[in-house]
Amino acid sequence: MSSLLIKNATVVNEGHIFAADVYIAQGRIEQVASQIDRDAAQTIDAEGLHLLPGFIDDQVHFREPGLTHKADIASESRAALAGGTTSFMEMPNVKPPTVTLAALEAKFARAAEVSWVNYSFYLGATNDNVEEIKRLDPNAACGVKIFMGSSTGNMLVDRDEALRQIFLNSPTLIATHCEDTPMIEAREAEYRQKYGDAVPFSAHPEIRCREACYKSSSQAVALAKETGANLHILHITTAEELALFSPGPVEGKQITSEACVHHLWFCDDDYEEKGSLIKCNPAIKSAADRQAIRQAVIDGRIDVIATDHAPHTLVEKSQSYFQAPAGLPQVQRSLQALLDLYHQGVFSLPLIVEKTSHAVAKRFQIKERGFIREGYWADLVLVDLNRPEMDTREAALYKCGWSPWEGHTFQSTIMGTLVNGQLKYWQGQFAPFTPGARLTFTR
Repeated sequence: MSSLLIKNATVVNEGHIFAADVYIAQGRIEQVASQIDRDAAQTIDAEGLHLLPGFIDDQVHFREPGLTHKADIASESRAALAGGTTSFMEMPNVKPPTVTLAALEAKFARAAEVSWVNYSFYLGATNDNVEEIKRLDPNAACGVKIFMGSSTGNMLVDRDEALRQIFLNSPTLIATHCEDTPMIEAREAEYRQKYGDAVPFSAHPEIRCREACYKSSSQAVALAKETGANLHILHITTAEELALFSPGPVEGKQITSEACVHHLWFCDDDYEEKGSLIKCNPAIKSAADRQAIRQAVIDGRIDVIATDHAPHTLVEKSQSYFQAPAGLPQVQRSLQALLDLYHQGVFSLPLIVEKTSHAVAKRFQIKERGFIREGYWADLVLVDLNRPEMDTREAALYKCGWSPWEGHTFQSTIMGTLVNGQLKYWQGQFAPFTPGARLTFTR
C-alpha cells in the first residue's frame, strides 16, 4: 500500500471540527497535524472539503445469495462506496438464509472476492438453531440477528422459549427486528376485508402499527434485562418506544437502539407521492414520530444511525399493497440525506459522525476503525457541503436502478472515499477494483 497525503481538510472527528492534514501509509492513518510536509505517492488538496470517518452501516440487505436479481454484494458495496460508506454489516434473510456457521463463512468468502468496502455479516436466528448460535465465535461476526417480527424472508422467531434460549446463550450482540406479527396479521385481515386487494399504501403504518412495534420492543428489552443479553434494537419508528432506552453516550450500555435514515427523513405524508417506494418494515410513521426520533438521536436514546438498505426491483414495487415487498435502497444517498438534515439545522456535523461512525465502532467493538486517529485504518470520506447534486435515476448505482430520493437536490456531494487507505472513489470515478477487508472485533 502506498502513501497518501490529504492537505487542507476540515476534519470532523470526536466532537471537534478543525483544520488539519492527514498522512496515510500502509493503509493506516500515520499522522494528523495542522501542517504536514512529507513526501507521499499521492496528494489530495482538500481545500474547501470536510473529512469525515467513513459511514459504518450496521444494517444492510445486499441480497446475496439467492436474490441477486435485486442486488448483490458487488453492486451494492460499490454504490455504498460512492455514498461514503466504508464498512457494512449485512443481514441473514437471503436464500438460503444465513442460519448456519457454514453459510456465514460462505458469505465472508464471497465478500472477500467482490466487496468494494469492508464487511461483516450477521448469523441469523431461528426457532431451532440455538446450538449453532452457541458455537459462534464472538469475534467472527458482527452479531446475531433475530426477526421478532416477520419481514422480508421467513426467519420469524415466534416461540417464547426459543427466544429466551437465544437471549441466554448468544455469545455476542443480538440485533432485533421488533414487530408483533399476530397483531399485524389481525390488522391485515381488517384492511383486506375493507379494501380487498386495493389497500392504499398510506394504510401501511396502521397495519404495521405502533402498538405492534412497542409490544415487541418492550418484550426484547424485558428479555435482555432478565437474561443479561447484549441487545441492539434496530430501526425504531415510534415515540413510545423511545422510553425503553436510556439517554446519553453509548459507552457502557447493555441495551441500545438504532434509527434509520428513511425514518429520519420521510413521514406518513409522503405515502401520497411515494406509495410503495417507501413501503418498509417497520413502517414510516407520523411527522411527530419522526421529530421524536430526531430528538432521541440528539439526546442519545438512539445510539446509532443506519440505513436498512433493502432493494427491490421497480417491477416488484409496482404491485398492489399486499404483493409489493417492503424495503428501499439507500446506501448511495444516505450520508447526503443526513448532511441535508445538517443544512436544515436538525443535526450537527459532529453528531452525524458520532452516530454513523464513532458509536457504531464502540457498540460493535470494531477494531481500529470509526475514528480519524493515528494508528487506525484510513476509512475516510471527503464531502463538499456546498456542492448541490440532484438524485436522478440515471445516476443510481444500485442493481435495482432506482432511489426513493429521485428528483431531490442534495445540498452536499460525496467527493471521495478511502477504504483501508486507498482512494477508491474520487469525483464520480472508481479506481480499479480491490476488495475491502473483513471487520475484526475486540470482544
